[in-house]
Amino acid sequence: MGGPRDEDPPKVMEMTPKDQSLNIKPEKITIVFDEYIKLDNATKNILITPRINKDEVIFTALKNILIIDLNQELEDSTTYVFNFQKSITDLSEGNPTENLKLVFSTGSNIDSLKFSGKVNTYFPGRNDKLEDAIVGLYSIDDTTNVFLAAPYYLTQVDTMGKFNITNIKAGKYLAYAWQDDNNSLKAEYKSESYDFIKDTITIDQNIDGIQFNLSKGDQNPIRLLRSSPLGSNYTIVLNKTPVEISLQNEKLGSEIFYTLGDKRINLYSGNPIADSLAFKINLIDSVGYQVDSLIWAKFEESDRKLEKLTVIPNSGKSFYQKLPVELIFNKPLKTIKYDSLYLAYDTASFIPITPEMLSFKDSLRRDVLEINLSIPDSILFESFTLKATDSTFIDVEGQFNDVAISAIYKKLKKETLADAIEGTIEGAEAPFIIQLLDSKGEPKREAYIETGNKFAFNLIEAGNYQIRVIEDVNGNKRWDPANFEEKRYAERVFNYIDPETGNKNITIRGGWTLVDQVIRAAPKTGLKTTQN
Repeated sequence: MGGPRDEDPPKVMEMTPKDQSLNIKPEKITIVFDEYIKLDNATKNILITPRINKDEVIFTALKNILIIDLNQELEDSTTYVFNFQKSITDLSEGNPTENLKLVFSTGSNIDSLKFSGKVNTYFPGRNDKLEDAIVGLYSIDDTTNVFLAAPYYLTQVDTMGKFNITNIKAGKYLAYAWQDDNNSLKAEYKSESYDFIKDTITIDQNIDGIQFNLSKGDQNPIRLLRSSPLGSNYTIVLNKTPVEISLQNEKLGSEIFYTLGDKRINLYSGNPIADSLAFKINLIDSVGYQVDSLIWAKFEESDRKLEKLTVIPNSGKSFYQKLPVELIFNKPLKTIKYDSLYLAYDTASFIPITPEMLSFKDSLRRDVLEINLSIPDSILFESFTLKATDSTFIDVEGQFNDVAISAIYKKLKKETLADAIEGTIEGAEAPFIIQLLDSKGEPKREAYIETGNKFAFNLIEAGNYQIRVIEDVNGNKRWDPANFEEKRYAERVFNYIDPETGNKNITIRGGWTLVDQVIRAAPKTGLKTTQN
């Protein structure tokens, strides 16, 4: 029989140089442990500050000894910190060392200033971990930034979102935080969440209470890459998808329509047009950059095979009275045959769909069709199916839908619904976008609050929800990410949190009313307190 399992981490027996050493510039660091060790991704997990060329550093575990060959000269009068985190474990059981650091100075004193606080994420992904986030300091004299190179000082955030950079030299710094998914020690502005303190921070005493709020925002300004005919239509290719589009031409909305795809605007004309047409274009991207341009579009005859018309219904939605039908087409519609479009609710009963029930989300695009129809309680059926035979819809190129549509919607009984969720928002100012999120994190309901701080969602399907609030500072009715060049913070995003459990989830049952729910705003990015 074996003995008890070894649960003790390796213990340091000797360090060369010794911790807190002064006036040294080692070429090699050696640490001797009381047992055999192994390394876990040392290049990533061993944090070295201030910045050195980590590509030159060689980490070697030899029996019970860790050898670090620096292969570079260290700076004068500088305090270096090697934070080993959980990179060193015993060979047999994998127990990691705890709070192991080596601090030494190439000068006559050890720098001791600290910079600490918390990191929050506005839109946490399912696989995002706060402990993968980095907080970094760049000297004000540094010519680089968080998108270009690793910081001078850095630390990793813990599982609670807390961070603490130690042994900092007094000076002026720029501070950043980011989700370092690819372990590059710099932020990828197209794919990683980040935040920054817009003002220079003078560190001449310990600073505590810094708040970062991570979010994504592609900082690359929007650009028109090219435009050209595509068959009988015209396409404009962009480097990113805009959030606002303004197109101007007298034929737009009558003879010419457009659709917006991934980094692409397609212009459609039902017939060839002999002369080129001028279109004024104004595009705005998510971080607020704009582009204005004038293009001349040609709509020529073409033998190119026409794209089929496809339609995607939002089938599977549940509703109480107002039917939430939305049909998304890949091309602008021209004609609808109403005699083959109806709502069935049993084998023999149906409601014909008429023109006054329909509206396009955007009349210049005509690619999203909404059906506005209320179902009275006198109709006792629960299942309603939108039916459209093939050839019901005709696009601007004369193409028909070649597949019949059958989209099912479930009508809820009033007695199964929760009556309301009501409450107030504290610590922020209207306007607000407030969203009721389902268990998948998708908005089930959304409301816009112009003034005041009270909110209410009425007649809600029973279930588990979260409530998310966006502080719409500029009143454009969408969330705006940060703009790094303009030093503008992302609009705040925060959730209802149960004050007793700390949980974001709200459970509500049929007949329930939840009142006096208080949603407290998350702290703003920046410095909250300063301490010695």
